[in-house]
Amino acid sequence: MKQYIVDAFTDRIFSGNPAAVCVMDKWLDDSVMMQIAAENNLSETAFIVKEDKGYHLRWFTPGTEVELCGHATLASSFVILNYYDSGAGKVEFNTLSGKLTVTRKGNLYEMDFPTYELKEVPVTDDMEKAFGTRPIKAVLGLDLVCVFVDEDTVRTMAPDQELLKKIPGRIQNVTARGKETDCVSRSFCPKLSIPEDPVCGSAHCQIADYWAGVLGKNDIVAYQASKRGGTLHCSLAGDGRIRISGEAALFAVSDIQI
Repeated sequence: MKQYIVDAFTDRIFSGNPAAVCVMDKWLDDSVMMQIAAENNLSETAFIVKEDKGYHLRWFTPGTEVELCGHATLASSFVILNYYDSGAGKVEFNTLSGKLTVTRKGNLYEMDFPTYELKEVPVTDDMEKAFGTRPIKAVLGLDLVCVFVDEDTVRTMAPDQELLKKIPGRIQNVTARGKETDCVSRSFCPKLSIPEDPVCGSAHCQIADYWAGVLGKNDIVAYQASKRGGTLHCSLAGDGRIRISGEAALFAVSDIQI
């Protein structure tokens, strides 16, 4: 079975968010896919099987299967459009989040994702304890998004991973208005056995949606300020969908011996 390691949301290796992409003839048992994801020990391993129309795509962290992952979808589209359907301009994936279409636009891969209703929730003492500083606002969709006053707070934050598990959200995101981009963010995922996701595409279905409302604009350039870093180009479509684009770089190709 072929496995590709692709750095997503970047144009060079050793940055962005690495994802493993396994292209298979048929499905393995879920327990085996979970073991592969744990063996890779990356934030996400994607598994793909070709269907009569499009491809079936599933995502696994080292601890669980998830319903949506942006960077592993970008990595998967990079693999399919460069090594399997190189003449195609787009690819369709059937997923737990419905049909996802990715279109190649020059060096960018544009993903069509759903947005989630964001509800403001109270800022709590538990949030302050977990992050080490108090957010000025918190909203909750699929994930938690906590807003802070300045970019430096987000960049230098070292949250308590155990305390993060006690506050809402599948992923706990922190964000602030950016100095050079519309926003800067980071994504912490201890509930998914991932201390920090280097660049989280699915989180920006909510982060970019939030800043689009605050800034009164549909196009948001976001920077994920992890140690590896990555840039996401986000565009609200106005129909409950968001288009998130990024580049990708191939790091490795290997054969898994199963």
